[in-house]
Amino acid sequence: MKKIVSLALILMMLVGVTVGCSDDASDTGSSGEEKITIGASLLTQSHPFQVAIKDAMEQEAEDQNVDLTVAIADQDLNRQISDIEDFINRGVDVIVLTPVDSDGIQGAIRKANDANIPVVTVDVKANDVEVASHIATDNYAGGMIAAEAMAQLVGEEGNVGLITYPEVQSVRDRIDGFKEVAAKYPNMNIVVELPGRTREEALTASQDMLTSNPDLVGIFGFGDDMAIAATNAVSEKDSDAVVVGFDGLEEARNKVSEDNAFDAVVVQYPEEMGSIGIQTAIKLANGEEVEKEIPITPGLFVEGQEFVDASVEDGNVNVDLGQ
Repeated sequence: MKKIVSLALILMMLVGVTVGCSDDASDTGSSGEEKITIGASLLTQSHPFQVAIKDAMEQEAEDQNVDLTVAIADQDLNRQISDIEDFINRGVDVIVLTPVDSDGIQGAIRKANDANIPVVTVDVKANDVEVASHIATDNYAGGMIAAEAMAQLVGEEGNVGLITYPEVQSVRDRIDGFKEVAAKYPNMNIVVELPGRTREEALTASQDMLTSNPDLVGIFGFGDDMAIAATNAVSEKDSDAVVVGFDGLEEARNKVSEDNAFDAVVVQYPEEMGSIGIQTAIKLANGEEVEKEIPITPGLFVEGQEFVDASVEDGNVNVDLGQ
């Protein structure tokens, strides 16, 4: 009888060991290898565009069975630097980053590089520092498309204002692209540029523009929130200015479809950026080569026409508004 009891106990112990090994394996993947770990530090969650990037990253990470930790910097450079240092200390395989400040983030990225952790930037570029890959809308081309749309909407003449965000390189690129095309129209002049990093700040900036320049015929907002704020200011001031925006998420497209000043918006694809960001990080973790620049071509959504043909080839902008 004692032998039977002893044998039963041994069998129970063996079963317990087997179950324990199975549980450990489930944490590391079916092959027994540890999961790829990715740390992502994102600009903000107060803007739907950034929310769309985050959601796409999380969905792709789930689909690919990788371990993703997301930290939100809330437009605070020091917080973002701290998040990156935390990822480095934890020894993640790859860091994915939407910089709060394109210049100020250099030191943190260099620390990651020194720790042999590749960095992928998404949407916003980091200046003067090496990253493994940058995934973003061709913001310069998007700015060119926005300016061409503006020119057609205002009859190629009149004074125009710009809402800016000078700390972020992607916005600088949009503004620079806009200026290049606007300069080709001698009768369309950029007379004012004011920062508008949030919808509230953009509303104040737009109100100030229209007060100091009541003859404005157009306002370019670098993001959906900025363009919507400008649209509200135009309505308050009973102005005839038109608004062209950038991002083109659902709220902005719906606003363009209404009868108001918001007539066109350059459309980005944040879901594509987010998923490609994770796919690129996985390739890097597996030692594969990736493209240094992965540009995503924007589209254009116009009042009364929805999506229209828009492209940039050899510096020439092609936009057909049917004007």
